[in-house]
Amino acid sequence: MTKVEMGPQGRRRGRGARERILSASQRLFRTQGINRTGMDQLCAEAQVSKRTAYQHFAGKDDLVAEYLRRFDPEVMAGVFDRTDLTPRERLLAAFELPASGSDELTPLCPYIEAAVEIHDPRHPASQYARDYKLALAARLAAAAREGGATDPEQLGEQLALLLDGASARTRVLNAESFPTAAAIAAVLIDKALPATDRDRGSEG
Repeated sequence: MTKVEMGPQGRRRGRGARERILSASQRLFRTQGINRTGMDQLCAEAQVSKRTAYQHFAGKDDLVAEYLRRFDPEVMAGVFDRTDLTPRERLLAAFELPASGSDELTPLCPYIEAAVEIHDPRHPASQYARDYKLALAARLAAAAREGGATDPEQLGEQLALLLDGASARTRVLNAESFPTAAAIAAVLIDKALPATDRDRGSEG
């Protein structure tokens, strides 16, 4: 009979180990930062041995990159892929945060946090953070283009900057900044997009 290898706290190793490691990394990286989180703590939190962890990830750098890749793989698909919203509504929806049901404010954007903590621009996590931010601006620009904006790329960059600024300001001041950012976004969007009967109706 084949002996089943067990983890540090008696949990059976298997296909769930990778998911437990990623879940632990999401909790720890978000609450205490990437640099302050070591592999020993990650393994203890995920209830796997270091040997098992390194079977799934070549090292911490690989784990950090995968953590970012999985955080929002479709670049806010829940906003930009909605066909029931007008382009204007999709742009504004990017500033609406789901209620968490707790008193905790939205933490700093993980891509900004990774870029701040990891100083090597060649690090895979740094590259992924850049790619994500460019992809977000591109999706904003695509919605702006669909809405008839004269300069959709400019509007996309403006809104992306607002999102990043609101995230950072919320973290620094411990006070929600997204409603203010959304109000500014509405002014920019209404100035850039031509008024249509469809959008007027959706606002009423």
